[in-house]
Amino acid sequence: MLVHLLRHGEIEGGARYWGGTDVALSSRGWLQMRTAVVGGSWDLIVSSPLRRCAAFAQALAQERRVPCRLEADLREMCFGTWEGYSTAELMQRDAEGLRLFWSDPSLHTPPGAEPLAGLHARVMAVWQRLTTASDCRHLLVVTHGGPIRVLRAVQSRTPLSALLSIDAPHATLIGIECLPNGSIAVDARESQRSTSAEYR
Repeated sequence: MLVHLLRHGEIEGGARYWGGTDVALSSRGWLQMRTAVVGGSWDLIVSSPLRRCAAFAQALAQERRVPCRLEADLREMCFGTWEGYSTAELMQRDAEGLRLFWSDPSLHTPPGAEPLAGLHARVMAVWQRLTTASDCRHLLVVTHGGPIRVLRAVQSRTPLSALLSIDAPHATLIGIECLPNGSIAVDARESQRSTSAEYR
């Protein structure tokens, strides 16, 4: 089974650590996502409940006449006191915390944020539910950079300490092969590029 992951497009307010903040797609973000799904066909769409994902997922489902489900466990990681700040602003407010987070996010959780282990646990739990309990053959998951990086880390056997080295481009379809038992097929060729400033 091939599952397609789609990260939301550009959002209003620009590049910030939005995390659990419920911000909307920009007009450019809508266009990016519509472009990303051209030619795709799915029989179930599952989305994060945050509107930068859910609004598009629900609109696409209505257009394609397929079911759409919202899954809370597909939401982005909460960044605690960093929510809503840009990288430049955090360099002024908490440069050392930012440096430590970029060096190993599994050990250095932002103040008040969700630990990376928690993100990993809930994303893998929802993945198992979706891939073993669903009869669909073509699944589209609309979510965020954090959950996508977790799934690609499993796919490439990348440790959580290096999660920020995994690329998760906005409004790009990423295919992940799922085995019959719900586990992710390992792809050792998976490329990894540093995107620490893009983790939001």
